[in-house]
Amino acid sequence: MPLTAADIMTKDVKTVRPDNTIAQIAKLLSDSGISAAPVQDRDGRLLGMVSEGDLLRPVGQEIAEKRAWWLNILADGTDLSPTFLESIRVGNRLARDLMMTPVVTASPETTVPVLADMLVRHHVKRLPIVRDGKLVGIVSRADLVRALALHPDAVTDAT
Repeated sequence: MPLTAADIMTKDVKTVRPDNTIAQIAKLLSDSGISAAPVQDRDGRLLGMVSEGDLLRPVGQEIAEKRAWWLNILADGTDLSPTFLESIRVGNRLARDLMMTPVVTASPETTVPVLADMLVRHHVKRLPIVRDGKLVGIVSRADLVRALALHPDAVTDAT
């Protein structure tokens, strides 16, 4: 019988809320040694995923130049309100502004070969595992590689 998501998933998933800032998310990812986290609402429903790449996008040079250009157009020779400038500061960006949606998910019963197909087909590095709309775990590429190393016969479907 092949392994399933329930057999290999990480159950203690680090998550963020939609109102977490870039700094809060970056700290969680850094402190936890992970590269992405699911975004959940207060009821535990999965809203999106936020990754290191999502955090880097708004601080890159290309975006900074576009932002400066738009602010210059908006200001049109006048000073913009300090309150407005503070509200759009990159560090104030929230998970809800950065997260990727929709999220590709799987159920705990999904087999490892199907999980592998999903990761490859959707070009994602991790799959939230959901039961009845609630996050119960996450399976990363590393989890699949570990399963293959530890249980090579159990990760393939009998054909």
